[in-house]
Amino acid sequence: MGNTNWTSVSHFVLLGISTHPDEQIPLFLLFLLMYTINISGNFAIITLIISTPHLHTPMYIFLGNLALADICFTSTTVPKMLQNTFSPTKAISYLGCLTQTYFFICFAAMENFLLAVMAYDRYIAISHPLRYSMILTRMLCAQMVAVCHVLSHLHALLHTFLMGQLIFCADNRIPHFFCDLYPLMKISCTSTHLNTLMIHTEGVIIISGALTFITASYACIISAVLRIPSAKGKWRAFSTCGSHFTVVAIFYGTLTWVYFRPLSSYSVTKGRIVTVVYTVVTPMLNPFIYSLRNKDVKGAFRKWMSRI
Repeated sequence: MGNTNWTSVSHFVLLGISTHPDEQIPLFLLFLLMYTINISGNFAIITLIISTPHLHTPMYIFLGNLALADICFTSTTVPKMLQNTFSPTKAISYLGCLTQTYFFICFAAMENFLLAVMAYDRYIAISHPLRYSMILTRMLCAQMVAVCHVLSHLHALLHTFLMGQLIFCADNRIPHFFCDLYPLMKISCTSTHLNTLMIHTEGVIIISGALTFITASYACIISAVLRIPSAKGKWRAFSTCGSHFTVVAIFYGTLTWVYFRPLSSYSVTKGRIVTVVYTVVTPMLNPFIYSLRNKDVKGAFRKWMSRI
């Protein structure tokens, strides 16, 4: 495409999940409900952890940070989508789009790193229970959370900077409900080779590196559990990992399907649906997955409700 067909894009139009008018209200109510459950559920987890002294352990410190990341992750995209449902223009400014992209990538990476840290926590708790408090000190926990924050922001900064180098044509319509990487790259007039290369190299290293670390941690956990003589002891050990493993499977399964494929084979329609799973559904389910299988959290919640 020649330079004469390029225009200076000041804003984008987010077409949303569906363009059918009769589907707008049901979608609005559905996403409003999921967003409300997400915020209230994760906020309850954070409040419980802060207000309950016996939950001030590494496992729950990481869980509290994951709940906070889930709130921020969903709040990056859903409020704008709800606003655009009844907006005649459905517009988002160029700078607003890049800002949304930055924080979306940042909090997705944050969840990625926190899940890896939580796998390490479970490995220490099961493989070295007597040395757990000596290995995972509060200082080490704070340092690990800080590293997660720094790496997440650097990761987001890289991909947002590369996105800012692209030039966009007169067609500024994004067939998505937020400024995701692939839909933006699809409407760019310039080459997206470098962007795709970084997603498939640096992005793969970040995601697969954390996933490999989680897999190695679970391999060590399984090895340690198999050495436990009683079946009851084995079940108790495995049950402490069940919640984390469920979240890992949903998060990485959908994330891999969306991004780790060639841009040419990316389907906008399928991508929207799968993206909803890890951006909205998974953060909404996390409080239930972790609390329903956790006696400490359920006990703290009952005490909290009795005080209220």
